[in-house]
Amino acid sequence: MSAEAADREAATSSRPCTPPQTSWFEFLLEESLLEKHLRKPCPDPAPVQLIVQFLEQASKPSVNEQNQVQPPPDNKRNRILKLLALKVAAHLKWDLDILEKSLSVPVLNMLLNELLCISKVPPGTKHVDMDLATLPPTTAMAILLYNRWAIRTIVQSSFPVKQAKPGPPQLSVLNQMQQEKELTENILKVLKEQASDSILVLEAALKLNKDLYVHTMRTLDLLAVEPGMVNGETESSTAGLKIRTEEMQCQVCYDLGAAYFQQGSTNSAVYENAREKFFRTKELIAEIGSLSLHCTIDEKRLAGYCQACDVLVPSDSTSQQLTSYSQVHICLRSDNYQDVVKIFIEDNLTFSLPVQFRQSVLRELFQKAQQGNEALDEICFKVCACNTVRDILEGRAISVQFNQLFLRPNKEKIDFLLEVCSRSINLEKASDSLKGNMAAFLKNVCLGLEDLQYVFMISSHELFITLLKDEERKLLVDQMRKRSPRVNLCIKPVTSFYDIPASASVNIGQLEHQLILSVDPWRIRQILIELHGMTSERQFWTVSNKWEVPSVYSGVILGIKDSLTRDLVYILMAKGLHCSTVKTLSTCLLCSHFNVMMLIPTVFFFGFLDIPLRQVIAEECVAFMLNWRENEYLTLQVPAFLLQNNPYVKLGQLLAATCKELPGPKESRRTAKDLWEVVVQICSVSSQHKRGNDGRVSLIKQRESTLGIMYRSELLSFIKKLREPLVLTIILSLFVKLHNVREDIVNDITAEHISIWPSSIPKAQAGGAAEGHCGLNLLLSTQEVIIPNSSQKRPCLFFHLLCLMIGNSLLLFSTLATNQYSAALHYYLQAGAVCSDFFNKAVPPDVYTDQVIKRMIKCCSLLNCHTQVAILCQFLREIDYKTAFKSLQEQNSHDAMDSYYDYIWDVTILEYLTYLHHKRGETDKRQIAIKAIGQTELNASNPEEVLQLAAQRRKKKFLQAMAKLYF
Repeated sequence: MSAEAADREAATSSRPCTPPQTSWFEFLLEESLLEKHLRKPCPDPAPVQLIVQFLEQASKPSVNEQNQVQPPPDNKRNRILKLLALKVAAHLKWDLDILEKSLSVPVLNMLLNELLCISKVPPGTKHVDMDLATLPPTTAMAILLYNRWAIRTIVQSSFPVKQAKPGPPQLSVLNQMQQEKELTENILKVLKEQASDSILVLEAALKLNKDLYVHTMRTLDLLAVEPGMVNGETESSTAGLKIRTEEMQCQVCYDLGAAYFQQGSTNSAVYENAREKFFRTKELIAEIGSLSLHCTIDEKRLAGYCQACDVLVPSDSTSQQLTSYSQVHICLRSDNYQDVVKIFIEDNLTFSLPVQFRQSVLRELFQKAQQGNEALDEICFKVCACNTVRDILEGRAISVQFNQLFLRPNKEKIDFLLEVCSRSINLEKASDSLKGNMAAFLKNVCLGLEDLQYVFMISSHELFITLLKDEERKLLVDQMRKRSPRVNLCIKPVTSFYDIPASASVNIGQLEHQLILSVDPWRIRQILIELHGMTSERQFWTVSNKWEVPSVYSGVILGIKDSLTRDLVYILMAKGLHCSTVKTLSTCLLCSHFNVMMLIPTVFFFGFLDIPLRQVIAEECVAFMLNWRENEYLTLQVPAFLLQNNPYVKLGQLLAATCKELPGPKESRRTAKDLWEVVVQICSVSSQHKRGNDGRVSLIKQRESTLGIMYRSELLSFIKKLREPLVLTIILSLFVKLHNVREDIVNDITAEHISIWPSSIPKAQAGGAAEGHCGLNLLLSTQEVIIPNSSQKRPCLFFHLLCLMIGNSLLLFSTLATNQYSAALHYYLQAGAVCSDFFNKAVPPDVYTDQVIKRMIKCCSLLNCHTQVAILCQFLREIDYKTAFKSLQEQNSHDAMDSYYDYIWDVTILEYLTYLHHKRGETDKRQIAIKAIGQTELNASNPEEVLQLAAQRRKKKFLQAMAKLYF
């Protein structure tokens, strides 16, 4: 052996290897293997998996010589497999909690029926007709196990179950799941029909006074060796696992209680039986203790059942021992809401009720109050106050409900709140954290009150004086003197200037001082509302002599009739101009300044001719109106002065008019012609020539023409602000037409509404045609901006338009190179990926139309990717077999060829591939094609839904593979 080989072997042998999983048939070959396997700390497969495997193999049907399906034969192999499954369950001590959690209903039903069979229970005999006292202990225990499982399964089926998230749909898996679901429903139907018999059997079991035994691995082995000798031994005290009478009764009482409780929803009288069984279970648990191996009961769930029964069927003998939870329910059922408040206040000291329960009670009261019971409004506040104090003591935030109910405080509410706070804390025993939480809450309540009378009620209360030191109280008073009126954030946003009530307790001089200092537009608005609520005689825009606005603006602003609007607009504009001058713009004021600029177009922007209009404002306003489809305003109400002097207004007016008249007759295309001429001027170039010494004229430089109403960069900036689909479509079709009129173009690009544009360019602007592609490239350069911003509303439309635009511009230029075909495919795939969650959903048909698919086919063909061409031919509404067959005949394909066969779902194409490879002698590729065509989901006999699902899955995988290739 060479040194390299030795090194390889040493490296391989040093790797840790996972031991192979033991197969089910190995337990048939070696009897002792099962016990060894189950003794392992983490056996693989797990015990419950072994039960499934053993029973699955034992219940497999057989096929006779005539290919007829026969039931599983009763041979030695199947009997041993069933016995092995029972031995594994015996190893688990027949714990129904474990078995129910890990095994399905059909499997567990089969297992327990085998237990009945091996325990000598006569088949077909009703269990209710059998006397448990006279039966062998193992037989009686097997009957109890089966009937306990029966009623537990019925109870469990009544609970809502969260559906498991389905994985990738596979026909075989779906069929198996459907069969198991139908089998489970049939078993449940039988169990529900026999539910009354199962309850009678379990009730009879409670009268037994003898211990029972359940089969162990040892007794099952004895049964397998000599069935006749075992009967006597299983009845003796030495065979099987002993189950004490108290343990059996405890488990049976719990299961019966759960069954009665489930039946109580239709028969309330049964709740009494459930209560009796649950309380008997508690007594038996106390007798047995926690050392029981067989009796496994969820004591928390049992406690919940007991509490529920106390509420549903309260007992007179235990009325003094009712829990707070039960007392609240009794009070709610009797409409005794004042006692509910008392219980909640007492609970603030003990913290016995869960917070979620208290919140649910409050929600229930809110619902009743909203249904018209006005008397509950006061109760809702009291319960909410109790819950808020509980939250405060435990360090949680104040709830939104409390803030809403405390918006309009009064003497009664504050008195009750102080009472709750006083009764919810024991100052002698309370910790420092509880005292601190309560003190902070009272301070916050004071700071939130505007009426000083209510503040005095709290600050003079004994609890407030006890919890806060003198220094803290003085500091609080100083804070309240210096504080400014606040905007209440708990109410809904105001929609007019007059929604917020004025505060009469604040001096006008203080408000004017705050008005001068504030730079928060919402605070300024609040102050002005309060000032106008106090007096309507003052003009508050004159408060400061430093508020200066240019005269051309001030004349219009001061002409506004509404005094509040006049003051607000003047002050915000003055503060905004001041901040711009000193370059200390805060974010909120900058937004305010801009919002005012956006607000005033409808007030005076377009209505007065003597105002100098800033270009940035004009651009924003025109783009805003186009995006909001204000075409009527832009076409009919814009003054002629602005049309003549502002390029953005002119361009916006032409775009709005074109959109408005788009569906009209040919005579209405005059505005489209005007827009065409304006854009052609912007895209035109001027050439500078120079005559040489030899007399020849040479071109020195081309530059943008100055004849347009704006520069290209300004047009680009304006387009970036547009979001309206129709406006973008108009601009797109204009540039496509501008590109098509060039004389050196061989193939035209298609676009929507392209017929509305002139078919030629005036000679004076012929340079625009020469640079038509510059205009198109100008628009293409905005894709990074248009796509993310526009896709929020209609992603399919925007990406469809941009995809066609980019794909055509790259595909149909006369000097198109190979890498341009790749780029075109890149954008076609990008368009589909964005509107289909990266092809995890079907691409909308208005994106991948037949025209688009044919262009993608042409790109792939010119890239020599002929297998991709054949697959794309399937995407057409009518499969283009001629193109597909022709492309598959090409032997110089530059794509993955046979690796793409898994993406073909059309059987005709796969059959042609098989024939083609056979004809060429390409055996390996022929086998790949045969494997692809042999998939069951492509069978022509399948339902149409299955065939469609197979096609969609292959489309998804193919497009994702193409995206990885071209992205």
